[in-house]
Amino acid sequence: MDSEALKEYSALHPKPAGLTLQYGTAGFRARAEQLDHVMFRMGLLAVLRSKAVRSTIGVMVTASHNPEEDNGVKLVDPLGEMLHPSWEEYATQLANAEERELQKIITEVCQKAAVNQHKDASVFIGRDTRPSSEKLSRSVIDGISVLGGQYHDYGLVTTPQLHYMVRCQNTQGQYGKATLEGYYEKLSRAFTELIKQSPSPGESQRHLKIDCANGIGALKLSEMEPYFPKEVLIHLYNDGTKEKLNHLCGADFVKVHQKPPRGLDMEPNERCCSFDGDADRIVYYYKDATGHFHLIDGDKIATLISIFLKELLAKVGHPLEMAVVQTAYANGSSTRYLEETLKVPVHCVKTGVKHLHHKAQEFDVGVYFEANGHGTVLFSKAAETKIRQLAKEEKDDEKRGAVKVLANMIDLINQTVGDAISDMLVIEAILALKGLTVEQWDAIYTDLPNRLLKVQVADRRVIDTTDAERRAVTPPGLQEKIDALVKKYKLSRAFVRPSGTEDVVRIYAEADTQENADALAHEVSLAVYQLADGKGAPPQP
Repeated sequence: MDSEALKEYSALHPKPAGLTLQYGTAGFRARAEQLDHVMFRMGLLAVLRSKAVRSTIGVMVTASHNPEEDNGVKLVDPLGEMLHPSWEEYATQLANAEERELQKIITEVCQKAAVNQHKDASVFIGRDTRPSSEKLSRSVIDGISVLGGQYHDYGLVTTPQLHYMVRCQNTQGQYGKATLEGYYEKLSRAFTELIKQSPSPGESQRHLKIDCANGIGALKLSEMEPYFPKEVLIHLYNDGTKEKLNHLCGADFVKVHQKPPRGLDMEPNERCCSFDGDADRIVYYYKDATGHFHLIDGDKIATLISIFLKELLAKVGHPLEMAVVQTAYANGSSTRYLEETLKVPVHCVKTGVKHLHHKAQEFDVGVYFEANGHGTVLFSKAAETKIRQLAKEEKDDEKRGAVKVLANMIDLINQTVGDAISDMLVIEAILALKGLTVEQWDAIYTDLPNRLLKVQVADRRVIDTTDAERRAVTPPGLQEKIDALVKKYKLSRAFVRPSGTEDVVRIYAEADTQENADALAHEVSLAVYQLADGKGAPPQP
């Protein structure tokens, strides 16, 4: 390591005085002007990680669904998964180090993680469409270069596309070609094969309106459009040419406000969906004949995919274990439907994609989605090998047909991470193959009315939880109070959890009516305010 060059380059990317940041599930996120030093240092860390695992590592410059003024960065591990938790700690140390300590911390990381400095390093870089992203990605390149790493800059890509490229590269092309064309070809080929099987192709001129959150999704869908079969008619809105990223649009806005995005006119019963700013989340919605807005969130997407996969697995007749992974935020109706009607095991884990992904890896087929629309399906190596083998060898026509559909589904799904483009194509294929309208999909079960609230507290660490965040351990008396409040309402449940980023406590409540869900959420928020040292005025109903 050339310490003089490190000192020189580091001085070009100074750390603002008094700024401390924490690497979380979403990597680092902050105002764009505060991130230059972080980007440089994540370039350094990516080289160290690459040398440690002797594989290509990804660096994605994005702040996803945050406002346009923000930015962020996250590292991608060799199989397209999120950075290993032990390295999250190194990322935080490196980002917050004073300049004179940089060299020392790099040396410490190398010792702790057994990094061989003489190995080659390779890093893939991608960025979203924010005005600040290009300059910040150049800072990442400075960090990679100063430690002698090789890099490939993919420029503008969706977050899931970068995850995909990293996996392709490290599987020597087994997962696909590490190019955008490779991604478009693999997904569109699988989608076209699936659509061929769908009934009455005459009606399958299927219109879909897509709100692209004024982000990268619009650019990439436009590039991909020539690859789609002619049956697919997509109409892009909020394509970034006029308005600001994520402003009054995108999956997060639609989910939180339960209303359509700005800039998209809906006719009754038209299928619409929204991506988020970096295209790793998707939600669907429509307006019924009476003009009422219906949201179809991650829970209902997971349910549709589970119904479809369960039917296929039953036809194939080979015992493969399938499960759905949710968080405590999943609507109670979805959990009940999956367990009682569909008879599919459901597992609840802590909030955060890495927890869902990790749990889903335990099954032959693991479906996971957060209610916010981030999710995918994972197939175990054994299950995938079995399915591909049967697709070649199965003699029975019906079974072979089902196996081929499964094999195409495996190709269409981006198993590295939630991917709005891939998930959208999976959903469109299932709706076409099952001949379902958006209303029929929505009617599979009825969501229980729910309410999300937050309470400001002096210190979020006073709340500690257990049972996948569904029960509070501290402060004393809080869980007992919540249990007593829940008993007052039908079909009700409620839980509280500390925010991962700010001193607020998040509250979720559901019950048989909206009025009861609102009342329960309010009463729980008062209990939190009283027992967890709430700040400011007490919560108002």
